[in-house]
Amino acid sequence: MNSKGSARVKIKYRIRKKISGSASKPRLSVFRSNSDIYAQLIDDNNGATIASASSREKDIKAQKAPKTEKSKLVGSAIAKKANELGIKTVVFDRNGYIYHGRVKAVAEGAREGGLVF
Repeated sequence: MNSKGSARVKIKYRIRKKISGSASKPRLSVFRSNSDIYAQLIDDNNGATIASASSREKDIKAQKAPKTEKSKLVGSAIAKKANELGIKTVVFDRNGYIYHGRVKAVAEGAREGGLVF
């Protein structure tokens, strides 16, 4: 793996030692690829994904907007799904990425959607 990728993985594991999600307070994990962004609500106790949202969903993909704005839509989509499941609070997992740009946009969209973290 390249040095940038291995550095992110090291940071990711350092973060994951400190945080974990439960059924009542799941972990909001963000994955960022070059073209898309994905968010998942994860219950670490059962090892299960509760809900997910991504920029590849039809309603988000149809929008002609920059990636940062699509990321904000992903954040609001995951917040909407969490509210339907009765989840209000989450633990944010930036997955080793810098809290900036698209990752920050997902967090802001989720907060605007009503999630607390």
